[in-house]
Amino acid sequence: MLDFFTIFSKGGIVLWCFQGTGVTESFTGPVNALIRSVILQERSGNNSYTHDALSLKYKLDNEFELVFVVGFQKILTLTYVDKFIDDVQLHFRDRYKNVLEQKGALTLLNSHFAFEDDFKMLLREAEESSKARGPTSMRSFNASLKSQKTVKSMIETKGGDKGKEQGGKKNKNAKKEAPAAEPVKGEKAKAPTSAQKTVENGNQGLTKEEIIQKKREEFIRKRMGAPVEKPSKSPKPAKEKPKGKEKRVWTLGGSSTKELDYSQSNGNGAHAAGDHGLDAQADPGMQLSSMKGDLLAVDYESSEGDEEEEEEDAVERVVVADTSKKIPKKGAFGGMFGMLKGLVGSKSLSQEDMEPVLDKMRDHLIAKNVAAEIASQLCDSVAKKLEGKVMGTFTTVASTVKGALQDSLVQILQPKRRVDILRDVLEARSQRRPFVITFCGVNGVGKSTNLAKISFWLIENGFTVLIAACDTFRAGAVEQLRTHQRRLNSLHPPQDHGGRPIVQLYEKGYGKDAAGIAMEAIAYARNQAFDVVLVDTAGRMQDNTPLMTALAKLIAVNMPDLVLFVGEALVGNEAVDQLVKFNQALADHSMSDKPRLIDGIVLTKFDTIDDKVGAAISMTYITGQPIVFVGTGQTYNDLRSLNARAVVGALMKA
Repeated sequence: MLDFFTIFSKGGIVLWCFQGTGVTESFTGPVNALIRSVILQERSGNNSYTHDALSLKYKLDNEFELVFVVGFQKILTLTYVDKFIDDVQLHFRDRYKNVLEQKGALTLLNSHFAFEDDFKMLLREAEESSKARGPTSMRSFNASLKSQKTVKSMIETKGGDKGKEQGGKKNKNAKKEAPAAEPVKGEKAKAPTSAQKTVENGNQGLTKEEIIQKKREEFIRKRMGAPVEKPSKSPKPAKEKPKGKEKRVWTLGGSSTKELDYSQSNGNGAHAAGDHGLDAQADPGMQLSSMKGDLLAVDYESSEGDEEEEEEDAVERVVVADTSKKIPKKGAFGGMFGMLKGLVGSKSLSQEDMEPVLDKMRDHLIAKNVAAEIASQLCDSVAKKLEGKVMGTFTTVASTVKGALQDSLVQILQPKRRVDILRDVLEARSQRRPFVITFCGVNGVGKSTNLAKISFWLIENGFTVLIAACDTFRAGAVEQLRTHQRRLNSLHPPQDHGGRPIVQLYEKGYGKDAAGIAMEAIAYARNQAFDVVLVDTAGRMQDNTPLMTALAKLIAVNMPDLVLFVGEALVGNEAVDQLVKFNQALADHSMSDKPRLIDGIVLTKFDTIDDKVGAAISMTYITGQPIVFVGTGQTYNDLRSLNARAVVGALMKA
């Protein structure tokens, strides 16, 4: 029934393994996939994993740093596996406790674990217990509730049941008798109305005698002709006359409409001589610094002092809570020893110990814009990682959980593969072909703007760029890219590059097939020896099936070197839905067995979120792909790479 069972240390040393009869394939592939995809990526909240035709279940032993993995065919439904893996773990620990406590690679390598007989005994017991239970038999008709119903009770009458009719008659009779009881209700109703009046007249909090005295004074004033004091009301503000709509003056709009007239262009992206004169004039707002080499990393102001203070406060709170609950007052020495007992690691962590701290951590992550589902999975993964682990000396539960969560977040944000676009472009150039990058995402996240920033970065590093205008849906999309092209060429004039424009735009207007335009642009770039092709696509919502099919077609036909998903840092729970559905659409509409999915992420509007950087965690956790670029502003220089530790520091900051 079982294909394999293996026990190995977290250092990678296999202590013992079992392979089922008739199984010839090695289990190293599925186990390595489990380690890469789940354990190393902090996704151990769920204890099951599927690899091809196998279903794997695993259990972590954090005290002795062991991993227990069992594999079986996923078409089988083995109900005893969870209990069986727990029994094997306990049995193996108890039997080899002395060896495992020594903790050392050489000790484990030199030790011999003869566990075959015990394993087969446990497996036999588990299979027999599952057979003994067996499937539950169906109830007979006589034992069901339906057999107790009569035919009369199942017939629906037009006017309802007799009981209801009788009830209706009773209600009518009750209504007829109601007027006799009206005076009593009226007397009872007078009390609340009088109480409401006293409250309205400002008599709240006065005794009955004071209210009577007040009313007498008012009556005397009326008789004498004196004005009655009225409760003061706040004066109404005088109504201001509505101002007319003021004319908005754009700072870069120009003083005349002639500057905005581009009707003299010849339609191929080339303009008249007068336009080149305007482009060549350097705009004072476009004096940009050099971006040669690798991008700068996103950074935050160091807050180590604040973090230390927070940790000290947390330690004090935990120690005070522990001593107030468990340790009675025994003088000064008793209090001191109680505090030390709360700090010193004397026992292994359990789920109950971590639960209050993890709940606070979960709320903290959600407040920092991490998707709620992702925050729960992260906390569950940390709990599995720490359960059974013996705490270090002079450490608390809060600091241990916080440290483990911080390490997990850094591990998630670290790229799992090499991301070096400059090196990849050079390699493509040596093969005499362009390096193709496709940008996709929902509406309004900044695809075209960040495409222009990446163009500027590539130009600064000496590459020629062709921009393919494949957004044939949004009005103004082609004109936006043409404006960026003119500005980039004014920053790097053609005369500095042998008379050839370093950035060109390939466009065919609106309403055309985006996949066809991208294919023509790549062929044109190959013939004209361009280094990079940047494909701009139309923004689309993740639940728009026709547009998602068109995007999958564009990627499947042209097979770009890099597919970048552009997402904004402001998004919260929506990030999960967007990325899952984008990846699903690319997989469903692909024509190959191994479909092209999202290869990386461009995180935009990062300068608008302060320390609410949770979208970075949500996106990388869902896709398992790295954040390649981070947009931090509106100029061509505002492009950064991700600094995982700085982002995690901002995320954990209170």
